[in-house]
Amino acid sequence: MSESLRLGRILYTNVWPVYHYFDPSALSFPATTRTEVPAVLNRLLLEGELDMSPVSSFAYATASNDFLLLPDLSVSADGPVRSILCFSRKPFAEAVHGRIALTNTSATSVNLLKVIAEKAYGAKPEYVTCEPDLEEMLRHADVALLIGDHAIRADWANTDYIVTDLGAEWKNWTGKSMTFAVWTVSKKAAARYPKQIGELAAAFAASKQRSLEDVTPVAIEAKEKLGGELDYWQGYFANLNYDLTSERLEGLSLYFRYVREMGLLPQEAEIGIWSDNTQIRVNE
Repeated sequence: MSESLRLGRILYTNVWPVYHYFDPSALSFPATTRTEVPAVLNRLLLEGELDMSPVSSFAYATASNDFLLLPDLSVSADGPVRSILCFSRKPFAEAVHGRIALTNTSATSVNLLKVIAEKAYGAKPEYVTCEPDLEEMLRHADVALLIGDHAIRADWANTDYIVTDLGAEWKNWTGKSMTFAVWTVSKKAAARYPKQIGELAAAFAASKQRSLEDVTPVAIEAKEKLGGELDYWQGYFANLNYDLTSERLEGLSLYFRYVREMGLLPQEAEIGIWSDNTQIRVNE
């Protein structure tokens, strides 16, 4: 294989356990990695500029016919996620009836907030899209949505605002877990490079497993690079789910159904999971 496989990586810390022990130079084929916020990765994958990348769940849904999910990989939460946060001066149930400032960095969280506001609370808010600057957002809105490291830092510094966790809101309302990001491979790349995709899937799975057996090294890196306390980061990573079980898929399917019903998704989302058929035949 002379061409490099083009990989994406989400900028935020929530994916770090999948990457902490992942070494692209150890692969048997060349690969390049581009690290961006979810919105940029979503666009690059949809435009064919990446072969495989974690992306927001909503981005996968918009073009699910052209992509497959890598097995047993996601960023999910069965309740509070701790990095998808709404900030408001008034209680959330009241504030969502006003103006909501949305982050411009991820479609999944934006649309999750719309689903919760409109379906769970019966609100018809006005939405504005902003750069992720909490004080500036709340100058113009009643609710501000921040995600990832922006949300974490704002939560640490917060003394004035009510904080609402959208993972907890979703769980309390639906009883389901919420999957925020998935690892996605284009069907073209899967057909062209099946062996390489299998090697990638195995490498990610091994890194994830090793990280989750002891999250302390990942937490130490997060503390060094972003600040905060070690026990915060240990709890943060331990709280997230990185699997893609039937339970995660149920929650994801419900989310896809709701965004479709609201007209946010132009077509039904079909969930397809990549599998290494050659490896399956050998095992059988």
